[in-house]
Amino acid sequence: MLKLTPTAVTKVREFMTQHGSEDDTGLRVAVLPGGCSGFQYGLNIEDGPESDDEIYDEEGVRIFVDPFSAQYLEGVEIDYVTSMMGSGFSFRNPNAAGGCGCGSSFTV
Repeated sequence: MLKLTPTAVTKVREFMTQHGSEDDTGLRVAVLPGGCSGFQYGLNIEDGPESDDEIYDEEGVRIFVDPFSAQYLEGVEIDYVTSMMGSGFSFRNPNAAGGCGCGSSFTV
């Protein structure tokens, strides 16, 4: 389905620790309508999955994906990058037909 790089796994674990991680806690990865290209990514630490979520494990990090988002996340790699312009999560989506300059939205 989707993959977190080792750097992203480390950063997600840091956020989960700050959140007060419990056994059911995980990273929600979502695709939402919006952004300048049509869709945008959403990340959130959540206490547990919804009943219809797909649940993945990436090096001990639980990932929750809703059915709508799952269709757009096949093969996506999530990384955490740091540059002179700042730091944050980066998405490499082989299914995206285009994107915007800010890198946070895409089109299919």
